[in-house]
Amino acid sequence: MLTALWAAAAALVVISLPRWLPGRVVAVRGWVFTRINGDESIPVPGDLVGVDRFREVYSHPAASGRSRGAALSDLFWYWLSPGPEMHQEHLEEGERYDAVALATRRILSVPRARAEALTRRCVTRTLRDGQGRERRGVVRLRDLMMPAWAEFSYELVFGEECPPYARDLIVGNADDVVTALKCCGLRHMDRRDRLTAYLVESLPRVRQELPPGLTDREQALYLQGTFFNTAVVQMSEATAHVLMALAQHPEVQDRARGGDDRYLDQVISETLRLYPLFGIAHRVTTGDIPLGEGSAIPAGSVLCFDYPSFHRAGFPDPERFDPERFAPGHAPVRELNHIPFGMPANRPCPAWRLAPLMMRVAVRETLRAYRLDSTAAHTRSLPNRGPCLLTPLGAPRGPGHRLTLLFMRFRDDWENLWRSLVQLVLGTYMVWDARRLRLCERHFADLPGDAIRS
Repeated sequence: MLTALWAAAAALVVISLPRWLPGRVVAVRGWVFTRINGDESIPVPGDLVGVDRFREVYSHPAASGRSRGAALSDLFWYWLSPGPEMHQEHLEEGERYDAVALATRRILSVPRARAEALTRRCVTRTLRDGQGRERRGVVRLRDLMMPAWAEFSYELVFGEECPPYARDLIVGNADDVVTALKCCGLRHMDRRDRLTAYLVESLPRVRQELPPGLTDREQALYLQGTFFNTAVVQMSEATAHVLMALAQHPEVQDRARGGDDRYLDQVISETLRLYPLFGIAHRVTTGDIPLGEGSAIPAGSVLCFDYPSFHRAGFPDPERFDPERFAPGHAPVRELNHIPFGMPANRPCPAWRLAPLMMRVAVRETLRAYRLDSTAAHTRSLPNRGPCLLTPLGAPRGPGHRLTLLFMRFRDDWENLWRSLVQLVLGTYMVWDARRLRLCERHFADLPGDAIRS
């Protein structure tokens, strides 16, 4: 009898593991990361800078340092290697940053109609399989959308349709970076190096002038980091987040399918409020930032701007998905705690004007083709890549529809359990390895003084 009771208790513990163990593992990961990385940062909002001063401090001219002087930068450089020293988001202010930012604006300066048509073509192609048939069944939304945004970025840069070989190189690189960034897998540098070599060979075909004064490899790494990594990853995840939100809120999905672009824009805004693409944006202060009453944030401080916390502050029932928060008649967006593309005064996303338009088209094309359903967990970091059941619009739901969704939830729970353990092990190793290699610290230590100032 006692043996049976012990067996039953053990079975209950095993069955309940997905409900409680991942959260405990995440807490352990946070403790390990703090121990390895050090507690050098100032959280914003936090005890020193509240929500009410978030924008003010974020916009301050002294909150402009990006990489130099922060141990946290070693980790981001490690994940983005090769080429973090040429990535627009990690260049310090100066002539090189200005040249790179100008090149990015030139490449992004396409007429709206052309950008929308290009998005429509790329998404329509990716919604069909290799034989031109409609995809159906369970997919991972991030994986589904990544080839579309790879093709989009390629045509934006080169002005011609993306060949399958180049698309596969771009997707392989972007997937490898974001998988390592989420600590779900180690880096595969061969995938990244193959894309670098391809871009070096392809530089003569770039349709816009690239930043002057850079070597061919530096120009290739600039393109790779900005357009074929960050752009592809963030657009894929943003689109996946919107589609996941629609899949889990059928009444919103039905209304969004009706064709009202203003309502779809509300859905996108609310999605990016709940699931911002940036978790923490760190900046290194280049001078003191006064806070009043004789207090100040000293130069050399590392400010960690917490987007999820800021986006939840000031909203009633902030965890609830509600596109009506952004409906006409409510508070103007500029007055809300909502900065999905960053602050205009401090390195905003270069595509902040273009990205919402492209996302709207991508979501609209998907809704025209499919009904979406998902019972998987939807979190900001999206480590499960967005499991979703696609049913062609107008097609009847099969008899196994409910069973498929039940199995999706069951599988996602157990994948989350295993993934949390993998993230703990691989994340701990990569944080340690990044601190050991000190890619960012060594880069600036090796630069002559004039180079640092420029």
